[in-house]
Amino acid sequence: MASPTVRAESAVERTLPQTLIDRLVAHIASDGAGTAVIPCPFTGEALATVPLSRAEDVGRAYERAREAQAAWARLPVGERVKPFLRLADALVDRREEILDIIQLETGKARRHAMEEFLDVTLCSLYYARRAARLLRPRRRQGMMPGLTRVQELRHPKGVVALIAPWNYPFALGASDIAPALMAGNAVIHKPDTQTCLSSLWVLDLLVELGLPRGLWQVVVGEPAEIGDPLVENADYVSFTGSTRGGRAIAEKVAPRLVGYSLELGGKNPMIVMADADVERTARGAVRACFTNAGQLCISIERMYVHEDVYEKFVPRFVELVNGMKLGTGLDFDADMGSLTYERQLDAVTRHVDQAVERGATVLAGGKARPDVGPLFYEPTVLADVNGDMDLCANETFGPVVALYKYRDEDDVVARANDTPYGLNASVWTKNAARGRRLAARIQAGTVNINDGYGAAYASYDSPMGGMKQSGVGRRHGAEGLLKFTEVQTVASQHIMDLEPPGALGYDRFADVLATGIKVMKKLRIK
Repeated sequence: MASPTVRAESAVERTLPQTLIDRLVAHIASDGAGTAVIPCPFTGEALATVPLSRAEDVGRAYERAREAQAAWARLPVGERVKPFLRLADALVDRREEILDIIQLETGKARRHAMEEFLDVTLCSLYYARRAARLLRPRRRQGMMPGLTRVQELRHPKGVVALIAPWNYPFALGASDIAPALMAGNAVIHKPDTQTCLSSLWVLDLLVELGLPRGLWQVVVGEPAEIGDPLVENADYVSFTGSTRGGRAIAEKVAPRLVGYSLELGGKNPMIVMADADVERTARGAVRACFTNAGQLCISIERMYVHEDVYEKFVPRFVELVNGMKLGTGLDFDADMGSLTYERQLDAVTRHVDQAVERGATVLAGGKARPDVGPLFYEPTVLADVNGDMDLCANETFGPVVALYKYRDEDDVVARANDTPYGLNASVWTKNAARGRRLAARIQAGTVNINDGYGAAYASYDSPMGGMKQSGVGRRHGAEGLLKFTEVQTVASQHIMDLEPPGALGYDRFADVLATGIKVMKKLRIK
């Protein structure tokens, strides 16, 4: 079997200026008692040294954040969105700088770093344009039309704890923090230590664009040291990560009855229907499976191909996978980059090796590529995967996809839904109406037709999140901002009180109310 092509090494130096690193790490809430070295996944060499936060630093960060939030919440929404309206232009103008940072701290290919840039730019702009409308007081129907006047008000939660993952640190940090801040909150943000530089970069940029200092605090460190004070002081918790981590967050905040949102793991299915365009689907499947080396919670790990098209689709898909270019340069040449952590490389290797030992067939890839970089693994396609193998049902979170043949639509829906997860799915067909009908039967928070994940995820006007053990709550859409608010109803009663007027007895008053219900129903007032 052919291995993915290794392109010529880029001549671009894979380092960051020390002056830039010093400026960024100055934003970390830390007394400097400890440090951590961030290695570059491309080479294993040191990229930056960052100060670590301790429990005491988290407490002080909350104090500063609460002070800043009180003044921030008093500002009109139109003032709060101004730094984020400026952000879109600034990101476009300085995109090369942030793309370099994302690549160097994660190891991903530049085209996949570009997706993070687009996400932060477009998502923050979406909320900056709509925050005032979403947060304005709203008139609601009162109990007694014309006599009971009701307003719905939105207040910020206070200080939000946001825990972001390492795989998409720029997108899954800034894109969630932006609506939380626009809603009037302050944020205590814990990025992963390995990938904290991109979050610090956009924080530094927003302060330059007018965001008050202290409103967005960054703490960096191990959960054992700063996890408890981070969660225990929060008025709301937003977490993106593993299902195991999400359960721990929920258990921690439950006694205080504090709200939370969780976007968790997935074992996402892709269904190739009999009428699918083979070439388009094969190319789309490469992106759906191997973006960011598969380290994407909404990427495809299970692919179900109809028997009528299986013999045409699979060879073409495998051909495209074998032609992928792996590389480490800071340009757009590589189709796929590196894994980020050694533990992730170990997990991928363990899943694939066990599957092969138990009878799986390797159609493409199947091994690590230390000749490219210490954490590279080939994009891998497997067939003959069954329930005896860990990767059949468990999230691999790497560049591995298992292929399955199917015949019946009801059967493939049942197989797609046979998982504790329900984050994302993909359906490929020339008949979009049929695809939508099938999509509605899949138990996943987002389903894409003729796309792997981007069509749904990047449609910011629509909510995104998971069903079942893939999460609680949603990002994007109105809910992506309103979840960071407390809703309050203010009702005023006019002219007539909610009791019998004058000498009218309760029995007669009850008759009047009952008759009124029928009248309001007939007139469609109620």
